[in-house]
Amino acid sequence: MRIRLIRSGGMLGVPHRAEVDTSSRSDGAELERLAHQLLAEPDNRPPAAGPGPPDAYHYTLTVDGRPPHEFTDPGLTEMELQLVERLLGEGY
Repeated sequence: MRIRLIRSGGMLGVPHRAEVDTSSRSDGAELERLAHQLLAEPDNRPPAAGPGPPDAYHYTLTVDGRPPHEFTDPGLTEMELQLVERLLGEGY
């Protein structure tokens, strides 16, 4: 499975990208589980009242060419946070 995560926004606006092939990683099964759960769960968050903080991070997750899942920090779910930390590293 190919998982791509792009983080944009922030104070500098410099994108940070990670793209992995889970078959070549020791934690590949866990990444696949997180990605599948994240894509399967409905997003029950209320719609944003506006554009949000000007320096907020915006994430775009793509799994094997499926429609992207987009989310914004602050307000990450536990699964989103786990996937971001695993793909982009500590201090994402």
